[in-house]
Amino acid sequence: MTLKFATIPSGAKVQPKPFTVSIPDEQIEELKTLVRLSKTAPPTYEGSQEDGRLGVPSSWLANAKEEWKKFDWRETEKEINGFPQFTYEIEGLRIHFVALFSEKQDAKPIAFFHGWPGSFLEFLPLLTIFREKYEPSTLPYHLIVPSLPGYTFSSGPPVDRDFTSPDAARILNTVMVNLGFGNGYVAQGGDVGSKISRILGTKYDSCKAVHLNFLGRVNPPEGEHKYSAVEQEGLKRAEWFSTYGTAYYMDHATRPSTISHILSTNPIALLTWIGERFLDWPDKRNPIPLRTILQEATLYWLTETFPRSIYTYRETYPPPPVPPAQQPENYIHKPFGFSYFPLEIIPAPRSWAKLTGDLVFWKEHTKGGHFAALECPQELADDIVEFVEQVWSE
Repeated sequence: MTLKFATIPSGAKVQPKPFTVSIPDEQIEELKTLVRLSKTAPPTYEGSQEDGRLGVPSSWLANAKEEWKKFDWRETEKEINGFPQFTYEIEGLRIHFVALFSEKQDAKPIAFFHGWPGSFLEFLPLLTIFREKYEPSTLPYHLIVPSLPGYTFSSGPPVDRDFTSPDAARILNTVMVNLGFGNGYVAQGGDVGSKISRILGTKYDSCKAVHLNFLGRVNPPEGEHKYSAVEQEGLKRAEWFSTYGTAYYMDHATRPSTISHILSTNPIALLTWIGERFLDWPDKRNPIPLRTILQEATLYWLTETFPRSIYTYRETYPPPPVPPAQQPENYIHKPFGFSYFPLEIIPAPRSWAKLTGDLVFWKEHTKGGHFAALECPQELADDIVEFVEQVWSE
């Protein structure tokens, strides 16, 4: 069966290879066995705290383990394969991406970049919105969602030399150029994807504009500033995260090999580690379903993603006096848009975002957290459309 939206643009410089997810039965059976045999911690006071303030609650993990035993990966595989997927070989690495390609000659290319502990799965709800609204002949955009190097079906970084975010950005820009978008595309990202998008916007002429929903650490502007009620809510969230939420980050940054060995030996350990982010980082008024968390954990396990994906954390530790987003060479001198979600882990007020680029678009939302594409796909899709239509002809 030929998938809709799978026709490669006529201007592509290099034809990508079609890709289909097909995990061997043996890997799936091995995972089921390991989940069944994996132990969990004995009862503790800390684990009995249902609000998660002292870590993942024992009750949540026990239930998640039971649900994982029954989880059907083939259903997820079928959902993924309902979207066109492709790969490129670039600099010796295989880069996987999901895409909806338009048949319109003037369609505008948009690349979406995920972060950790997410994957391309984060953007499938957003792609579904466009797929259900348009036909290939009417879709106004080309929508491309790469798997970052080291994540899921993209190759891991080289093991014989260091590999950094600028390396990943260079390769991902090549993906867009190979598809024929060297004269202009828009980069959108959150989490690690915001770093990649910023590099693309500042280093590559082919990136025409940048839209982010995550800024990262910044030094606030000098002097007193008035913040909206939503921004004030976000500043409280940032204070909480700074005090209680950064242990994982320091571990990734200072001992990446150690934590990689630990989480590669036991799927329940992996589920606990990344599951905590999916519990803590969204807007808890709209929690991420357990099935979605199990999909991500299963994908990470089956593709051995975790140890290959955390290389970016070493780059900003110890935190430099001037955060990377505020360093002069990282200032976005192209149209820059931002979508503000109040329960992002480090929400950035408008006055802060303006310190890092030529901010021409700002949309403040009253709900939503770190995983905006999962939590608020319609809102994010609407923002992207509005931003792109505003800046494309500028």
